[in-house]
Amino acid sequence: MKFSFKTLFALLAIAFLVISCRTSDDDSVEIVNPNTEIEGLLKIKEISNDTHIIELYSKTGATNLGHNDITLRIKNKATNQYEKNATITWKPMMHMASMMHSSPNSAVQKVNSDGSLYAGYIVFQMPGNATEYWDLKIDYTIGSNSYSATTVINVPVETKKTVNAFLGSDGVKYIVAFIEPKSPKVAVNDLTVGVWKMQDMMTFPVVDGYTVKVDPRMPGMGNHSSPNNVHPTQTIAGKLYNGKLALTMTGYWKINLQLAKPDGTVVGGQEVTETNLASTIFFEIDF
Repeated sequence: MKFSFKTLFALLAIAFLVISCRTSDDDSVEIVNPNTEIEGLLKIKEISNDTHIIELYSKTGATNLGHNDITLRIKNKATNQYEKNATITWKPMMHMASMMHSSPNSAVQKVNSDGSLYAGYIVFQMPGNATEYWDLKIDYTIGSNSYSATTVINVPVETKKTVNAFLGSDGVKYIVAFIEPKSPKVAVNDLTVGVWKMQDMMTFPVVDGYTVKVDPRMPGMGNHSSPNNVHPTQTIAGKLYNGKLALTMTGYWKINLQLAKPDGTVVGGQEVTETNLASTIFFEIDF
């Protein structure tokens, strides 16, 4: 009888193990840990409406003048769970004394198919002040329900120039923003910039097919340049511009810019010469 019970228990244990493994193999679902999702990100702020809390994140925990990569997630107040099937749009808006306008911004896309994070970029082309400010309206749908939330966004004045908004010689208003390298090195750095135009006060599409000519100079060191720079261009329409930026020593650099059309016509900025020491459009790096 002992042998029979032991055998029966052994068979039941084996059967349970086989069923458990098979269930795990057949019905496995990758669960994304909400805390793991936001590793490397810092919270900017929370926005609340009657149904949800929207959490805004960036790598620095702040929003800045120029280009911003922004990540968000939506927590359901009733369930305390993060929504994974939302469709999201956003609209940044600058409220000025006499007008309102938007800025360049991307679509909001899911970061991971099984996660709850959504991400995109926004370019703030001017800082806020005591009477003029940016806000961000977020519209989203979950299933058949639509929601909205709006919050004020802090965009302080920056000590180094990372964005240029100017009227081109062709009568078009352009915005050129510095994106990478965020941590420059004495090396040939990967350089990423964005180029947009103002179609109207609310619409700022990416400019396609242009060239951003770069001429890095050190004003405090005889205005010398550097070798092996590559002017940023696009590889895919609608995307950012990529090139190379050679920095030969630490210190303050002025990255002089010229924006050129596909036919080579320069619509913004000037060439640096012995008599013209800087372009009117530029980025600044100090490291």
